[in-house]
Amino acid sequence: MPNGQIRKALSGFYYVKDGEKQIQCRGRGVFRNKGITPLVGDHVEYEVEGNNDGTITAIDPRKNELVRPPIANIDQAILVFSTTEPAFNSLLLDRFLVVLESFHIHPIICLTKTDLLSIEEKENIASYEQDYKNIGYTILETYKEDPELLSKMAPLLQGKTTVLAGQSGVGKSTLLNSIMPALGLKTGIISEALGRGKHTTRHVELIEIAGGLIADTPGFSSFDFDEIEKEELTRCFPELDELSERCKFRGCLHLKEPKCAVKEAYESGSIKSYRYEHYLQFLQEIMDRKPRY
Repeated sequence: MPNGQIRKALSGFYYVKDGEKQIQCRGRGVFRNKGITPLVGDHVEYEVEGNNDGTITAIDPRKNELVRPPIANIDQAILVFSTTEPAFNSLLLDRFLVVLESFHIHPIICLTKTDLLSIEEKENIASYEQDYKNIGYTILETYKEDPELLSKMAPLLQGKTTVLAGQSGVGKSTLLNSIMPALGLKTGIISEALGRGKHTTRHVELIEIAGGLIADTPGFSSFDFDEIEKEELTRCFPELDELSERCKFRGCLHLKEPKCAVKEAYESGSIKSYRYEHYLQFLQEIMDRKPRY
């Protein structure tokens, strides 16, 4: 039976890419009965009906899936964060990083509007950049009409399925337009919709670029910790996760436990204080969450 990947979902149809062909498919009724919805990014089997129509008959197991945007099998996310207007926000960045780590999606941090920074602001941003590089994250710097943007991003996009995420006004639409100029007006409309705080995009589509796939979507509309348990949070902070292996107690939450390697590193200054403080803030949020039944 032929197989391919769903590249676009629109008005109840799924557009499956199989080599050079794109087949317009419906999902089998059995999916609805089981509460399964095919997602953009799914690898599927399908049956051909007519010249260019088909029915999706099976969906391969997913390595991850997101609700907003509805997409599956993501390799990485480019987190687009402004260095100014709005000001850089390390708490929000860490929130995004934690959620991506929980879904096993590799984050890339893209800092925009770097051309608007004063000398003092550049030094402050450079300090944050070094912190995140030391943890192991990849950092990109860019600005509006950056002529080298695509050449900077191309090696990162090759062979990967990528989504964009970031708060409104940080330059996601500019970034998309720079690497995919044909999107133009459509991306502008998406940006306006995000500015009103509504997720109004009608469809998600994976577009081939630089040897990879990038999602034509405004990115994530919700970053919360609903799916993260308190015992899992440490894993979402790579530098804390590494240290936790030296904690006395397995499952240490790094609060008041004796001989906690994370607390010792915080007190000695060998990890960044704001990262540990963000961990504590997120942990409290998870612990305050209403129990799920």
